[in-house]
Amino acid sequence: MIQPLDNIRVVDLTKLAPGPHCTMILGDLGAEVVKIEEPGPPTGRRAEQAGGAGSQLRLPSGVGASPYNALGRNKRSIALNLKDPMGREVLLKLAARCDVLVEEFRPGVARRLGIDYDTLSRLNPRLVYCSITGYGQNGPYRDLVGHDLNYIGTAGALSILGRRGEPPTIPHNLLADYAGGGMHAAIGVLAALLARERTGAGQYVDIAMLDGTLLVMAQALCTYFATRRPPRRGETMLDGGSPFYNIYLTKDEKYLTIAAIEPWFYANLCRALGREDLVADQYNRDKYETMQAELAAIFRTRTRDEWFQFFGASDVAVGRMLTLDELEQDPQIAARNMIVELETPAGERVKQVGLSIKLSKTPGSIRRLAPALGEHTDAILEELGYTNADIARMRAGAAIR
Repeated sequence: MIQPLDNIRVVDLTKLAPGPHCTMILGDLGAEVVKIEEPGPPTGRRAEQAGGAGSQLRLPSGVGASPYNALGRNKRSIALNLKDPMGREVLLKLAARCDVLVEEFRPGVARRLGIDYDTLSRLNPRLVYCSITGYGQNGPYRDLVGHDLNYIGTAGALSILGRRGEPPTIPHNLLADYAGGGMHAAIGVLAALLARERTGAGQYVDIAMLDGTLLVMAQALCTYFATRRPPRRGETMLDGGSPFYNIYLTKDEKYLTIAAIEPWFYANLCRALGREDLVADQYNRDKYETMQAELAAIFRTRTRDEWFQFFGASDVAVGRMLTLDELEQDPQIAARNMIVELETPAGERVKQVGLSIKLSKTPGSIRRLAPALGEHTDAILEELGYTNADIARMRAGAAIR
C-alpha cells in the first residue's frame, strides 16, 4: 500500500514531547524514522526525564520503549554516542542519505557537536533540517531555558485561560509542546519537502514553540488588534463568560458542554428546555449571571448522558465532557478508529491513539511499536556499510550500544 511519505528517511535526534510528536506524525504517514538515542542506562538529567517528576508518560515499562508510547511508534532505534568521533561519523553517514533531520537541542549545541545545518547541508544539499526550540534561533530569549508553561505565558495564551476572578488554568502541555511545537514542526517539514520537489534543494526549518502558540491564538489576537482591548479571563463569549457557551454540572456529577453560539442554535436550546423567554436575551450581558444560574439548575435535573440523548434531535450544539477512561466507549471515537488496539511482538495487546489524518488513497499506518533502546543499532549500521568487525570495535569503544 502506498503511503504519502514512502521512501522519506528521517533522522530523529529529539527526546521530549514536541520533537517525538513531529516525527511520530511523519512516521504515521509512511516515513522511515531512525531515532538516535544515547547509549547506556539513563543517568543525570536523562534519568530524570525518563522516569522522574518531568515524565509525561509514566508508563509501566519505561517511557521511550513502552509499547503504550505512541510517540515512539513507527521508529527504529540506534544507540549512538554523538560525543564520540565514531558515533558522530555514523550520524554524518545517516545525514548524508536521509531526507529530514529533526533536533531540539538548545541553540548552538548542534554546532558544537558538528551536526548543525550548515555542516550537514554541505554533505546533503537536499536535507530538510528542522530545529524545534522554545523561542527560536534568534531574539533576546534565544538562549533561555523553558517548558510549555513558560512559552504559553509569553505568548499571552495563559492570560486568557481560566475562570473570572481565578488564577489562569494550566492546560497541561498541549498548546506549546504539541500544537505549537510538534504539529508546526511537521507542517514545516512537509512544506520544505514539497518545496524541494520544485527547487531540488533542502532548507532549514526554524520552529519556535512561542511562535506556534501565537499562531494558534490568531483569532484572539485579531480581536485584540481590532479593538485594542485585551480580553479579561472568563468574561468573553468563548471562555465561560456567556451562558450559551459553557459547561454545566449534571445530576450524576458529570459535565455537559453547551456551545450554542449562533442565534438559531441558542433558540433551539431554549425551546428544547421550555425556556423560550430566554431567547431574546442571548446578547444581554446584564442578564448573563441570572441566565447561567437558571440553566445550571435545569441541567442538574438529569444525568449527562440523558441530556445528550435528549438534545440529539434538537439541532443543539451540545456534547459530553468525557474523561479519559470513557473514550473507548464513545461510538464516534470508535467509528473514526481513534483508539486502536495493537499487538506487541510478545503477543501483548496494547491500546494507543489512532491516526488523525485520514487520506482516502494513501493512508498512513502504524507499522511498529516503540523500539527498545538500540534495538536496531546493528541493522542500521549494516545498512550504512559497516562490517561486524566495525560494529564490534564501536561497541567496545562505547560509541554505540
